[in-house]
Parts: sequence; C-alpha cells; structure tokens
Amino acid sequence: MADGTAMRTLENLSADALPLDALMAEGQPVVLKGIARAWGLVQAGLRSTREAMDYLRGFDAGVPVQYSFGGPDIAGRPFYNEDFTRLNVEVRRGLLAQVLDEIGRHLEDARPPTYYVASLLVDRALPGFTQDNDLGLAGYGIDAPPGIWIGNRVVASCHFDAPDNLACCAVGRRQFTLFPPEQIENLYPGPFEPTPGGQVVSVVDFDHPDPERHPRFSRALAAAQTALLEPGDAIFIPSMWWHHVRSLGPFNVLVNYWWRRSPAFLSSPLPALHHALWTLRDLPEREKQAWAKVFAYYVFGPAGQAGEHLPAQARDMLGPIDETQARRIRAMLIGRLNR
Repeated sequence: MADGTAMRTLENLSADALPLDALMAEGQPVVLKGIARAWGLVQAGLRSTREAMDYLRGFDAGVPVQYSFGGPDIAGRPFYNEDFTRLNVEVRRGLLAQVLDEIGRHLEDARPPTYYVASLLVDRALPGFTQDNDLGLAGYGIDAPPGIWIGNRVVASCHFDAPDNLACCAVGRRQFTLFPPEQIENLYPGPFEPTPGGQVVSVVDFDHPDPERHPRFSRALAAAQTALLEPGDAIFIPSMWWHHVRSLGPFNVLVNYWWRRSPAFLSSPLPALHHALWTLRDLPEREKQAWAKVFAYYVFGPAGQAGEHLPAQARDMLGPIDETQARRIRAMLIGRLNR
C-alpha cells in the first residue's frame, strides 16, 4: 500500500491540558505524541511483553469476555470468506486470563492464530485500571467510558465510527491510515451484515489492492493520512473518518474513548440510513431526485431553515429537538413501523 500524507503531530502535551475543543472544531486527525507515556500499562509494556500481560492480570475481574479467533491462515485479518456470506473468524467467549495465556503461547510464532478482544469496557472487566491509566476526559465534561482492545498482530479493516475517538496506543506499535468521509465510494464498503467488528468495512485488501476490482482505491490513497503510534502515543480520529489499523507487535493493547457532541436523546443516524435504503433507494429516478430536494430542505440544510417562516408554536419537530420531542418522535416511528 502506498504511503499517504504524514498526519499532523502535537508534542509536549499533558493529559490535563488536552486541546479537545480545538481538535473537535477542526475535525482533522491528529497524533498526540507521548500523552499516555506515564501510564502504568505503558511503562510495564516498555519493560517487557510478559510484564504488560501480568499488569493486566492484576486488574482482571474474571468476567467472561467476547473475542475473535482465527487460524494462522487468515494472517491476522478478520474478514470474510470468498463470497462474503460468512466471516473468517469465530466469535468466542472466555476469560481474559485464558486469552492472554493463548496469546502468550504464540509470541514467537511467525504466523500465529489470531486473538482479538475488541472494545471491552474497562470498568467492567478491569476495575481499578483507570486509576493509573486514564486521560481524565470527565474533567473536560466528556462522558466517555474507556474501552480496551487486546490482541496479537491484528488488522482492523478500514471502517468509520459515528462518535469522535481518542485512542491511546498502550502496548506495541500501531499503524493508522485515515481517510476523510468523502472517500467512502473509493473505499468500496462491504455488507451491512455480517461485519468483522460491528461496522461496515472496506473490502479492499490494503496489502494487495487489486486495481481491476477496485480501481478508485488509488484516489482514496491520494487523500490518506498516516501515522505510526509508539507506546504512549494517542490519536484523535474525528467522527465519520475511515480508519485502517494494523497492530505490529506480537502483543498489542489500545485504550480508546468514544463520545458524541450531540445530546444523548438524539438517536444514531444509522437506522435512518437503513430506513432510507428500504424506502427511497429503489424509487424511480425522478422521485428520488425530488426526495433528495426534500431531505436537503428539511435535514441537510441549516437546522432552523424549514420552520423559520412559521410561528414558534406551530413548528413542532421543525423546531429544536429536545428530550420530550425525541420521545414523541420515537413513539410515532415505532407506531408507524408496526402497522
């Protein structure tokens, strides 16, 4: 895969002086160099892989965890079979200590089986971990319970997340390749179901891109930004940016924080996308274009545009959405969908 543009890096930052407001306003990816270097897990991992594993074991609550397992043949890439009807990994449940033991048994393998614990809630599985391993986002008014990602040499296929994301490389190194949201068509998104990690992923093999099957991928690469994160580095991934992540060591741990800037009572846009595929996509072209104008007017234009000519008491859902209004809209939609 050709290199993209090197990502902007900020240095000499401390966790109590994160420029989060500026980062969110800019909406561009940024590397925060060494921001988590003092973490207990980071320091343990710098001493040795075994010490990092033992450090995690010291917080293990013993609750069952979900993880992906794949044979050596998948080369660390949870993905699909040839016809995209099944995944090439099994979803298993077990104890975190057992997963760590299995990874440990294959540290020296050139082609190990794949083990991948994804987005495990830290407070549930590793109580007490955040005391010495946290960026303190609550102090910035951000409610973002940390998740932890544990595995060996794993490739997370290119995907996007709806929330903003601050991800800290704790053990091992990670290679990030990011693409702005407008590159979606050049990344060749795969099926909605099944997916390797709950999100639609690009079906391009970044190691061996096929210019005949995916000719537009070269355009995406031209817009890419890349970063190599060392232990203790963090990366800010803005909402909706596509990201491809490669874990480079025999044992890797990442801690991340997701949060939305919108109020909690606003629903995820994904169900609206699914509904639009059902109700709009296959209409005659003339009708689709008319509906595109309707959506531009009501949804994608300025928030107050559609109701500005009406008195406030007549605007209903054309006015600002609050928690009460959100409950009413939800009940209305449920009622209509159940008819």
